[in-house]
Amino acid sequence: MASLLESFKHVWSTFYTIRLLFFAAGIVVCYFFYGVMQEKIMRTCYGGEFIDGKCNGERFKFEMTLVFIYSFWNIFVARFLILINNRFQIFHDAEEDKTQRVWYALCGICNIVAIVCSTMALRHINYPTQIIAKSCKPIPVMILGVMIAKKRYTIQRFIFIFILVAGVVLFNYKEEKNKPGEENNTLGLILVGMSILADGALGGLEDRIKHTTKPKALNIMLSINFYSAIFLFVSILATQEIISFYHFANRYPEVVYKILSAALVSSFGQVFIYLMISNFGALPCSIATTTRKLFNVLVSVIFFGNPIISRQWFAIAIVFSALFADTVYGRTECCKKNKESWKNVDVEKNAVEMEELKKEEKA
Repeated sequence: MASLLESFKHVWSTFYTIRLLFFAAGIVVCYFFYGVMQEKIMRTCYGGEFIDGKCNGERFKFEMTLVFIYSFWNIFVARFLILINNRFQIFHDAEEDKTQRVWYALCGICNIVAIVCSTMALRHINYPTQIIAKSCKPIPVMILGVMIAKKRYTIQRFIFIFILVAGVVLFNYKEEKNKPGEENNTLGLILVGMSILADGALGGLEDRIKHTTKPKALNIMLSINFYSAIFLFVSILATQEIISFYHFANRYPEVVYKILSAALVSSFGQVFIYLMISNFGALPCSIATTTRKLFNVLVSVIFFGNPIISRQWFAIAIVFSALFADTVYGRTECCKKNKESWKNVDVEKNAVEMEELKKEEKA
Protein backbone atom coordinates (compact mmCIF):
# COMPACT_ATOMS: atom_id res chain seq x y z
CA MET A 1 0.00 0.00 0.00
CA ALA A 2 2.81 2.38 0.95
CA SER A 3 4.71 1.66 -2.28
CA LEU A 4 1.53 2.19 -4.32
CA LEU A 5 0.99 5.57 -2.64
CA GLU A 6 4.60 6.57 -3.26
CA SER A 7 4.26 5.61 -6.94
CA PHE A 8 1.10 7.72 -7.22
CA LYS A 9 2.79 10.72 -5.56
CA HIS A 10 5.79 10.36 -7.90
CA VAL A 11 3.58 10.30 -11.02
CA TRP A 12 1.45 13.16 -9.63
CA SER A 13 4.44 15.41 -8.93
CA THR A 14 6.37 14.50 -12.11
CA PHE A 15 3.84 14.75 -14.92
CA TYR A 16 2.90 18.41 -15.25
CA THR A 17 0.48 17.92 -18.18
CA ILE A 18 -1.50 15.17 -16.44
CA ARG A 19 -2.12 17.39 -13.42
CA LEU A 20 -3.00 20.39 -15.59
CA LEU A 21 -5.53 18.44 -17.69
CA PHE A 22 -6.98 16.76 -14.60
CA PHE A 23 -7.63 20.07 -12.82
CA ALA A 24 -8.95 21.74 -16.00
CA ALA A 25 -11.32 18.84 -16.73
CA GLY A 26 -12.47 18.90 -13.11
CA ILE A 27 -13.33 22.62 -13.31
CA VAL A 28 -15.17 22.31 -16.64
CA VAL A 29 -17.17 19.19 -15.69
CA CYS A 30 -18.05 20.24 -12.12
CA TYR A 31 -19.14 23.78 -12.93
CA PHE A 32 -20.89 22.68 -16.12
CA PHE A 33 -23.18 20.41 -14.08
CA TYR A 34 -23.40 23.04 -11.33
CA GLY A 35 -24.70 25.57 -13.87
CA VAL A 36 -27.27 23.10 -15.20
CA MET A 37 -28.54 22.21 -11.70
CA GLN A 38 -28.53 25.87 -10.61
CA GLU A 39 -30.76 26.78 -13.55
CA LYS A 40 -33.08 23.87 -12.77
CA ILE A 41 -33.40 25.02 -9.14
CA MET A 42 -34.03 28.69 -9.85
CA ARG A 43 -35.88 28.58 -13.19
CA THR A 44 -38.41 25.80 -12.47
CA CYS A 45 -42.08 26.62 -11.84
CA TYR A 46 -42.91 24.27 -8.95
CA GLY A 47 -46.51 23.02 -8.79
CA GLY A 48 -47.44 24.82 -12.00
CA GLU A 49 -46.12 25.97 -15.35
CA PHE A 50 -45.02 29.10 -17.18
CA ILE A 51 -47.79 30.83 -19.12
CA ASP A 52 -46.70 33.86 -21.19
CA GLY A 53 -43.46 33.98 -19.20
CA LYS A 54 -45.24 34.03 -15.83
CA CYS A 55 -45.21 31.12 -13.33
CA ASN A 56 -48.66 30.15 -12.03
CA GLY A 57 -47.09 27.96 -9.34
CA GLU A 58 -44.16 28.67 -6.97
CA ARG A 59 -40.58 29.76 -7.61
CA PHE A 60 -37.55 28.95 -5.44
CA LYS A 61 -36.84 32.01 -3.25
CA PHE A 62 -34.48 30.71 -0.56
CA GLU A 63 -31.09 31.88 -1.78
CA MET A 64 -29.47 32.26 1.65
CA THR A 65 -30.44 28.71 2.65
CA LEU A 66 -29.17 27.45 -0.70
CA VAL A 67 -25.78 29.16 -0.30
CA PHE A 68 -25.58 27.94 3.33
CA ILE A 69 -25.94 24.34 2.09
CA TYR A 70 -23.26 25.00 -0.54
CA SER A 71 -20.90 26.45 2.11
CA PHE A 72 -21.53 23.52 4.46
CA TRP A 73 -20.64 21.03 1.73
CA ASN A 74 -17.53 23.05 0.83
CA ILE A 75 -16.39 22.94 4.47
CA PHE A 76 -16.94 19.19 4.65
CA VAL A 77 -15.04 18.47 1.42
CA ALA A 78 -12.16 20.87 2.22
CA ARG A 79 -11.76 19.51 5.75
CA PHE A 80 -11.80 15.92 4.51
CA LEU A 81 -9.13 16.64 1.88
CA ILE A 82 -6.98 18.53 4.42
CA LEU A 83 -7.06 15.50 6.76
CA ILE A 84 -6.12 13.20 3.86
CA ASN A 85 -3.33 15.57 2.79
CA ASN A 86 -1.96 15.91 6.34
CA ARG A 87 -1.75 12.13 6.49
CA PHE A 88 -0.26 11.40 3.06
CA GLN A 89 0.99 14.83 1.74
CA ILE A 90 -0.65 14.25 -1.67
CA PHE A 91 -1.21 17.90 -2.67
CA HIS A 92 1.40 19.70 -0.56
CA ASP A 93 3.21 19.50 2.77
CA ALA A 94 1.11 19.98 5.91
CA GLU A 95 1.42 23.60 7.03
CA GLU A 96 -0.25 25.81 9.64
CA ASP A 97 -2.35 28.71 8.35
CA LYS A 98 -1.18 31.94 10.03
CA THR A 99 -3.70 34.27 8.37
CA GLN A 100 -5.65 36.55 10.74
CA ARG A 101 -9.25 35.38 11.04
CA VAL A 102 -10.63 38.87 10.33
CA TRP A 103 -9.45 38.62 6.70
CA TYR A 104 -11.31 35.36 6.23
CA ALA A 105 -14.41 36.87 7.87
CA LEU A 106 -14.35 39.74 5.34
CA CYS A 107 -13.89 37.23 2.52
CA GLY A 108 -16.85 35.28 3.89
CA ILE A 109 -19.10 38.36 3.74
CA CYS A 110 -18.03 39.15 0.16
CA ASN A 111 -18.55 35.50 -0.79
CA ILE A 112 -22.12 35.56 0.58
CA VAL A 113 -23.07 38.77 -1.25
CA ALA A 114 -21.52 37.52 -4.52
CA ILE A 115 -23.27 34.14 -4.60
CA VAL A 116 -26.62 35.20 -3.09
CA CYS A 117 -27.02 38.15 -5.50
CA SER A 118 -25.91 36.04 -8.46
CA THR A 119 -28.40 33.31 -7.55
CA MET A 120 -31.22 35.77 -6.83
CA ALA A 121 -30.67 37.35 -10.26
CA LEU A 122 -31.90 34.11 -11.86
CA ARG A 123 -35.40 34.99 -10.68
CA HIS A 124 -35.39 37.88 -13.17
CA ILE A 125 -32.99 36.93 -15.99
CA ASN A 126 -32.16 33.68 -17.76
CA TYR A 127 -28.87 31.84 -17.31
CA PRO A 128 -27.16 32.99 -20.55
CA THR A 129 -27.86 36.62 -19.61
CA GLN A 130 -26.43 36.05 -16.13
CA ILE A 131 -23.25 34.46 -17.51
CA ILE A 132 -22.70 37.18 -20.12
CA ALA A 133 -23.37 39.97 -17.59
CA LYS A 134 -20.98 38.37 -15.08
CA SER A 135 -18.28 38.46 -17.75
CA CYS A 136 -17.77 42.08 -16.64
CA LYS A 137 -16.18 40.70 -13.48
CA PRO A 138 -12.60 41.63 -14.61
CA ILE A 139 -13.48 45.34 -14.24
CA PRO A 140 -14.00 45.45 -10.44
CA VAL A 141 -11.32 42.76 -10.03
CA MET A 142 -8.81 45.06 -11.76
CA ILE A 143 -9.93 48.19 -9.87
CA LEU A 144 -9.98 46.51 -6.46
CA GLY A 145 -6.79 44.62 -7.32
CA VAL A 146 -5.04 47.98 -7.71
CA MET A 147 -6.61 49.40 -4.53
CA ILE A 148 -6.25 46.38 -2.22
CA ALA A 149 -3.45 44.21 -3.63
CA LYS A 150 -1.42 47.04 -5.32
CA LYS A 151 -1.45 45.24 -8.69
CA ARG A 152 -0.54 46.64 -12.11
CA TYR A 153 -2.20 45.81 -15.43
CA THR A 154 -1.16 46.08 -19.06
CA ILE A 155 -2.67 48.30 -21.77
CA GLN A 156 -3.78 45.15 -23.61
CA ARG A 157 -5.98 44.18 -20.67
CA PHE A 158 -7.79 47.52 -20.68
CA ILE A 159 -8.44 47.20 -24.44
CA PHE A 160 -9.79 43.66 -24.12
CA ILE A 161 -11.99 44.62 -21.17
CA PHE A 162 -13.43 47.57 -23.15
CA ILE A 163 -14.32 45.18 -26.02
CA LEU A 164 -15.83 42.76 -23.50
CA VAL A 165 -18.05 45.47 -21.99
CA ALA A 166 -19.20 46.49 -25.47
CA GLY A 167 -20.23 42.88 -26.11
CA VAL A 168 -22.12 42.69 -22.81
CA VAL A 169 -23.99 45.94 -23.55
CA LEU A 170 -24.86 44.68 -27.04
CA PHE A 171 -26.17 41.39 -25.62
CA ASN A 172 -28.39 43.05 -23.00
CA TYR A 173 -29.66 45.93 -25.15
CA LYS A 174 -33.45 45.86 -25.52
CA GLU A 175 -35.35 47.86 -28.13
CA GLU A 176 -38.57 47.69 -26.09
CA LYS A 177 -39.36 47.94 -22.39
CA ASN A 178 -40.54 44.89 -20.47
CA LYS A 179 -44.20 44.08 -20.99
CA PRO A 180 -46.45 43.32 -17.99
CA GLY A 181 -45.76 39.78 -16.74
CA GLU A 182 -42.29 39.64 -18.32
CA GLU A 183 -39.14 39.21 -16.26
CA ASN A 184 -37.53 42.36 -14.88
CA ASN A 185 -34.18 42.34 -16.67
CA THR A 186 -33.09 45.60 -15.03
CA LEU A 187 -33.41 44.25 -11.48
CA GLY A 188 -31.66 41.05 -12.51
CA LEU A 189 -28.75 42.99 -14.00
CA ILE A 190 -28.49 45.18 -10.87
CA LEU A 191 -28.20 42.03 -8.75
CA VAL A 192 -25.52 40.69 -11.10
CA GLY A 193 -23.70 44.03 -10.77
CA MET A 194 -23.73 43.74 -6.97
CA SER A 195 -22.44 40.18 -7.31
CA ILE A 196 -19.61 41.35 -9.57
CA LEU A 197 -18.55 44.08 -7.11
CA ALA A 198 -18.53 41.59 -4.23
CA ASP A 199 -16.55 39.15 -6.40
CA GLY A 200 -14.02 41.88 -7.14
CA ALA A 201 -13.61 42.67 -3.43
CA LEU A 202 -13.25 38.95 -2.67
CA GLY A 203 -10.57 38.59 -5.34
CA GLY A 204 -8.64 41.56 -3.95
CA LEU A 205 -8.83 40.22 -0.39
CA GLU A 206 -7.72 36.75 -1.48
CA ASP A 207 -4.75 38.25 -3.36
CA ARG A 208 -3.75 40.17 -0.23
CA ILE A 209 -3.97 37.02 1.89
CA LYS A 210 -1.94 34.97 -0.62
CA HIS A 211 0.83 37.58 -0.80
CA THR A 212 1.12 38.13 2.96
CA THR A 213 0.68 34.80 4.78
CA LYS A 214 0.70 32.45 1.75
CA PRO A 215 -1.82 29.88 3.05
CA LYS A 216 -2.48 26.67 1.15
CA ALA A 217 -5.43 26.45 -1.25
CA LEU A 218 -7.54 24.05 0.84
CA ASN A 219 -7.06 26.21 3.96
CA ILE A 220 -8.37 29.26 2.09
CA MET A 221 -11.39 27.31 0.87
CA LEU A 222 -12.13 25.93 4.34
CA SER A 223 -11.79 29.24 6.18
CA ILE A 224 -13.80 31.40 3.76
CA ASN A 225 -16.66 28.90 3.63
CA PHE A 226 -16.56 28.48 7.42
CA TYR A 227 -17.25 32.18 8.00
CA SER A 228 -19.78 32.27 5.16
CA ALA A 229 -21.67 29.39 6.80
CA ILE A 230 -21.68 31.10 10.22
CA PHE A 231 -23.06 34.40 8.87
CA LEU A 232 -25.63 32.61 6.71
CA PHE A 233 -26.79 30.34 9.54
CA VAL A 234 -27.48 33.37 11.73
CA SER A 235 -29.28 35.09 8.83
CA ILE A 236 -31.59 32.17 7.94
CA LEU A 237 -32.48 31.72 11.60
CA ALA A 238 -33.15 35.44 12.17
CA THR A 239 -35.29 35.76 9.03
CA GLN A 240 -36.90 32.31 9.53
CA GLU A 241 -36.08 31.54 5.91
CA ILE A 242 -35.00 28.03 6.89
CA ILE A 243 -38.54 27.27 8.13
CA SER A 244 -40.07 28.45 4.85
CA PHE A 245 -37.51 26.37 2.95
CA TYR A 246 -38.39 23.29 5.03
CA HIS A 247 -42.08 23.58 4.09
CA PHE A 248 -41.17 24.23 0.44
CA ALA A 249 -38.92 21.13 0.35
CA ASN A 250 -41.73 19.04 1.85
CA ARG A 251 -44.07 20.16 -0.93
CA TYR A 252 -41.50 19.66 -3.69
CA PRO A 253 -38.95 17.02 -2.53
CA GLU A 254 -37.30 16.95 -5.97
CA VAL A 255 -35.65 20.28 -5.12
CA VAL A 256 -33.59 18.57 -2.37
CA TYR A 257 -31.99 16.25 -4.94
CA LYS A 258 -31.18 19.21 -7.19
CA ILE A 259 -29.63 21.20 -4.32
CA LEU A 260 -27.50 18.31 -3.02
CA SER A 261 -26.30 17.53 -6.56
CA ALA A 262 -25.36 21.18 -7.15
CA ALA A 263 -23.66 21.40 -3.74
CA LEU A 264 -21.57 18.30 -4.38
CA VAL A 265 -20.25 19.33 -7.81
CA SER A 266 -19.79 22.94 -6.61
CA SER A 267 -17.62 21.85 -3.67
CA PHE A 268 -15.33 19.74 -5.85
CA GLY A 269 -15.31 22.53 -8.45
CA GLN A 270 -13.98 24.91 -5.79
CA VAL A 271 -11.29 22.39 -4.87
CA PHE A 272 -10.17 22.13 -8.50
CA ILE A 273 -10.10 25.94 -8.88
CA TYR A 274 -8.03 26.52 -5.73
CA LEU A 275 -5.62 23.70 -6.62
CA MET A 276 -5.37 24.89 -10.24
CA ILE A 277 -4.46 28.44 -9.17
CA SER A 278 -1.99 27.31 -6.50
CA ASN A 279 -0.26 24.82 -8.85
CA PHE A 280 -0.41 26.55 -12.23
CA GLY A 281 -1.53 30.15 -11.63
CA ALA A 282 -4.58 32.11 -12.75
CA LEU A 283 -4.00 31.87 -16.53
CA PRO A 284 -4.90 28.16 -17.12
CA CYS A 285 -7.70 28.46 -14.56
CA SER A 286 -9.21 31.40 -16.44
CA ILE A 287 -9.13 29.45 -19.72
CA ALA A 288 -10.91 26.50 -18.07
CA THR A 289 -13.61 28.62 -16.42
CA THR A 290 -14.22 30.64 -19.60
CA THR A 291 -14.60 27.42 -21.62
CA ARG A 292 -17.09 26.14 -19.06
CA LYS A 293 -19.17 29.32 -19.31
CA LEU A 294 -19.38 28.97 -23.09
CA PHE A 295 -20.63 25.38 -22.77
CA ASN A 296 -23.23 26.45 -20.20
CA VAL A 297 -24.58 29.18 -22.47
CA LEU A 298 -24.95 26.71 -25.35
CA VAL A 299 -26.65 24.08 -23.16
CA SER A 300 -28.98 26.67 -21.63
CA VAL A 301 -30.10 27.79 -25.08
CA ILE A 302 -30.47 24.28 -26.52
CA PHE A 303 -31.99 22.35 -23.60
CA PHE A 304 -33.73 25.05 -21.53
CA GLY A 305 -35.24 26.89 -24.48
CA ASN A 306 -33.81 30.33 -23.64
CA PRO A 307 -34.25 32.38 -26.85
CA ILE A 308 -31.19 34.06 -28.34
CA ILE A 309 -31.48 36.37 -31.35
CA SER A 310 -28.76 36.86 -33.99
CA ARG A 311 -27.53 40.13 -32.42
CA GLN A 312 -27.03 38.32 -29.10
CA TRP A 313 -25.14 35.46 -30.77
CA PHE A 314 -22.81 38.10 -32.25
CA ALA A 315 -22.45 39.66 -28.78
CA ILE A 316 -21.63 36.23 -27.28
CA ALA A 317 -18.88 35.80 -29.89
CA ILE A 318 -17.46 39.24 -28.96
CA VAL A 319 -17.58 38.54 -25.21
CA PHE A 320 -15.88 35.15 -25.31
CA SER A 321 -13.31 36.30 -27.89
CA ALA A 322 -12.41 39.19 -25.57
CA LEU A 323 -12.27 36.85 -22.56
CA PHE A 324 -9.95 34.39 -24.29
CA ALA A 325 -7.80 37.22 -25.71
CA ASP A 326 -7.53 38.83 -22.27
CA THR A 327 -6.67 35.47 -20.71
CA VAL A 328 -3.92 34.64 -23.21
CA TYR A 329 -2.50 38.03 -24.30
CA GLY A 330 -3.67 40.53 -21.68
CA ARG A 331 -1.30 39.14 -19.06
CA THR A 332 1.74 38.55 -21.25
CA GLU A 333 3.68 41.53 -19.91
CA CYS A 334 2.89 40.62 -16.30
CA CYS A 335 3.99 37.04 -16.92
CA LYS A 336 7.28 38.28 -18.40
CA LYS A 337 7.88 40.44 -15.33
CA ASN A 338 7.18 37.50 -13.06
CA LYS A 339 9.59 35.31 -15.03
CA GLU A 340 12.28 38.00 -14.81
CA SER A 341 11.77 38.29 -11.06
CA TRP A 342 12.10 34.51 -10.71
CA LYS A 343 15.27 34.62 -12.81
CA ASN A 344 16.69 37.29 -10.50
CA VAL A 345 15.84 35.16 -7.47
CA ASP A 346 17.56 32.14 -9.06
CA VAL A 347 20.64 34.23 -9.89
CA GLU A 348 20.86 35.53 -6.31
CA LYS A 349 20.34 32.02 -4.94
CA ASN A 350 23.08 30.60 -7.19
CA ALA A 351 25.44 33.42 -6.23
CA VAL A 352 24.93 32.71 -2.52
CA GLU A 353 25.52 28.98 -3.07
CA MET A 354 28.73 29.73 -5.02
CA GLU A 355 30.03 31.96 -2.21
CA GLU A 356 29.35 29.21 0.35
CA LEU A 357 31.19 26.65 -1.82
CA LYS A 358 34.19 29.00 -2.13
CA LYS A 359 34.31 29.45 1.67
CA GLU A 360 34.22 25.68 2.16
CA GLU A 361 37.06 25.20 -0.36
CA LYS A 362 39.19 27.84 1.40
CA ALA A 363 38.53 26.22 4.77
